[in-house]
Amino acid sequence: MNILELYRDYGIHHQTEGHKHCRPGWVNTPCPFCTGNPGLHLGCTIQGGHFYCWRCGWHPASHVIAKLLEVNEQKAKSIIRQYKGFEHSPEPAIQIRRRSHKLPSGITPLLPIHRKYLKKRNFDPDQLEREWELVGTGPIAMLDHLNFKFRIIAPIFWQGQQVSFQSRDITDKHPLKYITCPKDREIIDHKHILYGKEERWSDSGIWVEGITDVWRLGEKAFCSFGVEYTQKQVRLAARQFKRIVVVFDDEPQAQLQADKLVGELGFRGVDAEKITIKGDPAELTNEEAEYLINSVL
Repeated sequence: MNILELYRDYGIHHQTEGHKHCRPGWVNTPCPFCTGNPGLHLGCTIQGGHFYCWRCGWHPASHVIAKLLEVNEQKAKSIIRQYKGFEHSPEPAIQIRRRSHKLPSGITPLLPIHRKYLKKRNFDPDQLEREWELVGTGPIAMLDHLNFKFRIIAPIFWQGQQVSFQSRDITDKHPLKYITCPKDREIIDHKHILYGKEERWSDSGIWVEGITDVWRLGEKAFCSFGVEYTQKQVRLAARQFKRIVVVFDDEPQAQLQADKLVGELGFRGVDAEKITIKGDPAELTNEEAEYLINSVL
């Protein structure tokens, strides 16, 4: 679909670069399906016409165009045909030129600035460094023209192999709290796997949003790297766990995603339920985290 021409013709506000939510090869616009902080969260691949919101997930093209243009779905399908496109699968295969996997330059063991940040969030730096193999960066840290300065780097492992990484800003000043390994340097796309102590999982688990939530709740927890999740992640979880408790932030969009996830897990035969807590699981005290684990599993 010629999405750029469609957006221009119908006066849809969009952007292809220069915004934190815009990735190369995508055009972004505000998502008409979800609520929360404003931003250009709804992306569409310029080449293929696949729509994906980083907060609420994949949407069929006809639903998106109908919503954006305020027309019915039949009219939306007609418009899509005019712009030489139609529906695609929800998980398109994007061909990416692979490069060797590596961490950013300037990697060091956790420094006092990293330890101070973790202690401020009531984490034990030594424990996290030992159990999750965390490392840090200082004022100079680059990878493929991306700046990773002043971040904690969390390697992502799958089946015993480091396949990617995610970084967390420790200054709380960068517009992007989290920056993940460039896709063409990932051995496995991080959205195709789950983060946690895979070798220690049992029949029951706690599905949380992000890596800091996993650090807080420990080996019983795993995350999908955000409230958005892929069908590959759902399938993996359904194969691994018989019972899953979903614990997302209390923000409205996160709760909507949690409800949706519980429904999809239940459809796949998992005994799934949602537990709502106040705030962010990562901000629980260690005592509160232990109580939560013991009470839900």
